[in-house]
Amino acid sequence: MIATHIYYLKAMGIDSWVRRDLITQETPITEPVHIPPPPQPVVTTPIIEPVRIPIPQPPLPVVETPIIEPVHIPQPPQPVVITPSWESLQHQVVTCTACELHKTRIQTVLGVGNQNADLMVIGEAPGADEDVQGEPFVGRSGKLLNAMLYAIDLKRESIYIANVLKCRPPGNRNPQLPELVCCQTFLDIQIQLIKPKLIVAVGGIAAHHLLATNTGIGKLRGQLLAYKNIPLIATYHPSFLLRRPSEKRHAWLDLQLIRHTLNEIS
Repeated sequence: MIATHIYYLKAMGIDSWVRRDLITQETPITEPVHIPPPPQPVVTTPIIEPVRIPIPQPPLPVVETPIIEPVHIPQPPQPVVITPSWESLQHQVVTCTACELHKTRIQTVLGVGNQNADLMVIGEAPGADEDVQGEPFVGRSGKLLNAMLYAIDLKRESIYIANVLKCRPPGNRNPQLPELVCCQTFLDIQIQLIKPKLIVAVGGIAAHHLLATNTGIGKLRGQLLAYKNIPLIATYHPSFLLRRPSEKRHAWLDLQLIRHTLNEIS
């Protein structure tokens, strides 16, 4: 305590007097003990929430929803389904001007034979003789076809014979695709009316068109194919056989296949 007292007096520049009898030894002057001041109280400023004063909003206008009457949309008229007949088909073919062949034809060639036949023979197009007579497969080709049918016990009158085209192309040239497309409806109506059990396509053009292929007739023949789920056999055209008699042996095999198929499906 004495040492502390002397320290403070000295710090203030005051001389201190101490009785000798109290000093037994040199009193060390020690540094005062630092006593930290008490912590100041933390004053927390209260957070005052702002007072929200509601601002009155004007009332929303009342909008009346208009009543919309449903619009009546008329239904398109249903197409009139006309059952095809031979009379209507003949009239459509005779008056057809869908392609350029109507300008050069003498007459149209629809078909000939039994309209309820099991076998339908389809060729390519009328030739010069057919254009004059209005009947398919006449002249030399027609006579050979008749002989081929007779070889398998069939008569011309017992089957139906038609061509893909109903008008003769000028100069007996090959039919062109637009011409084949124009006549396709007529051929389909004929098939629909006849309902044949077997179709025989004679010639590469007829076979290619009905089967939608470019495969050669030599590879198509000799097998059972189909057109719209109707069995179909392709074979050589009689005019080709007249030019290439050596191919008649292959045609004879096709005729046997035709006869066998008719026996199976009849």
